[in-house]
Amino acid sequence: MSNLGFAHQLLGSEKLVSLAPSPTQLPGSATLQSLVNGLAGWALIAAMAGLVVGAGLWAIGAHAQNYNQTSIGRRAVLASLGAAILIGAAPVLVNFFFKAGVAAH
Repeated sequence: MSNLGFAHQLLGSEKLVSLAPSPTQLPGSATLQSLVNGLAGWALIAAMAGLVVGAGLWAIGAHAQNYNQTSIGRRAVLASLGAAILIGAAPVLVNFFFKAGVAAH
């Protein structure tokens, strides 16, 4: 018998616990949401600054034929773009994986 089958047999088919997330159930939830929104804004500003600095390093390194500086600038540009994508997709990713976890049987 597999471990999952044993656990199902031991626990039965009834739910022992449930989870229904609700941000309004705790005091300060609106403040916490505002804090997260502000942090996301700062993170986007940091990503934009990294993009500008990285693009500058990339351009100067290419002009000076400095391969190392060009590589660092290119990496900074790609990292900044990746960070911006993750920041923008964060709510969708969290909701997707939460729904995937709820759907697990």
